Amino acid sequence: MSGPQCCDNPPTLNRASGSGHVEELGGLDSYVTGPSDSNSAILLVSDVFGYEAPNLRKLADKVAADGFCVVVPDFIRGDPYAPDDKERPIQVWLKDHEPVKGSEDAKKVIAALKSRGISAVGAAGFCWGGMVVVKLASSDDIQAAVILHPGWITADEINAVRVPTAILGAETDQISPPEQMKQFGEILAAKPEFESYVKIFDGAVHGWTLRYNDDEDSAIKKAEEAHSDLLNWFTKFVK
Repeated sequence: MSGPQCCDNPPTLNRASGSGHVEELGGLDSYVTGPSDSNSAILLVSDVFGYEAPNLRKLADKVAADGFCVVVPDFIRGDPYAPDDKERPIQVWLKDHEPVKGSEDAKKVIAALKSRGISAVGAAGFCWGGMVVVKLASSDDIQAAVILHPGWITADEINAVRVPTAILGAETDQISPPEQMKQFGEILAAKPEFESYVKIFDGAVHGWTLRYNDDEDSAIKKAEEAHSDLLNWFTKFVK
């Protein structure tokens, strides 16, 4: 994955943000929010900026308010991408944080959740996290997936998907262009054994679901629409 869009509008990270707490799960520090007695969990997999992004935690709290235990693990292990670090461009950072490793770590977190009584898990991934979640969606580890403005994923990866999957894309996206997302939708639609859909958001750019400006009403509205789609998908399939 390359190009500036994955790095646009970086968040101000805040470990103390959100109404939940941080604990260790599956060997990773994780932001956890929601009812402790829920038997359904949602895994949110961050973009390159990591699990301390306030908007990501705000979304986790919103999903938790619907009765899910929501977990946002630190898959990048305290090493968020730093756009100002010119000696470590995004291509180098990505070599240190391959999505396949993220999916392996995610399976450990899921196993830890199931050991606590969780019986159903959904996973949503943003940009880098989308590359992680598409791999999870080819396994029996999760019951449903939402992939939002993903990094570079392939048709073969989409063809391997085995669970209900929604893809939310942006009209203006150099990394995951609408034409490619629609192609992925056609691949998924050819699998009648599970439900799927692709939705392209008019006027949206890569990263719009998390890296929106809090003072732009139109940006907030687009992000909230995507958040509602995500929640509705999980409410339907993660039980």
